[in-house]
Amino acid sequence: MDALSPAFGSQQAGSAAPAPAVMLVRDLGRRPYEPVWRAMQAFTDARGEATPDELWLVEHEPVFTLGQAGREEHVLMPGDIPVLHVDRGGQVTYHGPGQIVAYPLLDLRRLGIGVREYVHRIEQAVIDTLAEWNIGGARRDGAPGVYVNGAKVAALGIRVRRGCSFHGLAFNIAMDTEPFRRINPCGYAGLQVVAMADLGGPTSLDAVKPVLLRQLAAQLGLAPSFARGEALAPAAERSAA
Repeated sequence: MDALSPAFGSQQAGSAAPAPAVMLVRDLGRRPYEPVWRAMQAFTDARGEATPDELWLVEHEPVFTLGQAGREEHVLMPGDIPVLHVDRGGQVTYHGPGQIVAYPLLDLRRLGIGVREYVHRIEQAVIDTLAEWNIGGARRDGAPGVYVNGAKVAALGIRVRRGCSFHGLAFNIAMDTEPFRRINPCGYAGLQVVAMADLGGPTSLDAVKPVLLRQLAAQLGLAPSFARGEALAPAAERSAA
């Protein structure tokens, strides 16, 4: 089995289970935050009932983002890192090199997944990814994300519009966590933030991506299919056609 192909359970002899729906995966490499955010908005606004779901993986240039209810007082000392007000849920977080950002662009109504269950499944995918390296991740009541010994290793900030999700998950792999000390991460003063590399995990995003993708696909019941050499703008334009 391909390392990037999820296992969707065994079939009984003679039975024919329906094939899972496809999730188109775009690995965007390293990009500034705002153009990817605007492309997510355009894709979500243009998609129709038959538009395939997508998953965008990206590593962002340094940026602080404030969610819809974000309060300026949680940005303590941004320094030379820009601050953007965005349309996801949650307070303030940091994106930067060494972090996998995953944007599931899903029709949750079509998948039959409620928002709370969706958050739970994304968290579980991260917990199961950490377990591949024997790192114990956990949830925290009232504070979405994944934690290891009380320190946050992955943050969630989502938006659902007309039943379709955008924004998503920021998973710290091998990054400088100093910028998190310039904010109250997710609105919590003194919250410790950690990366997988600090916990004895891998120092390469490429080592984690296939595992995370496999776990996300398994949690969502979707089969990943890779887009090759396509820009973001055409993806949004195709949805509008």
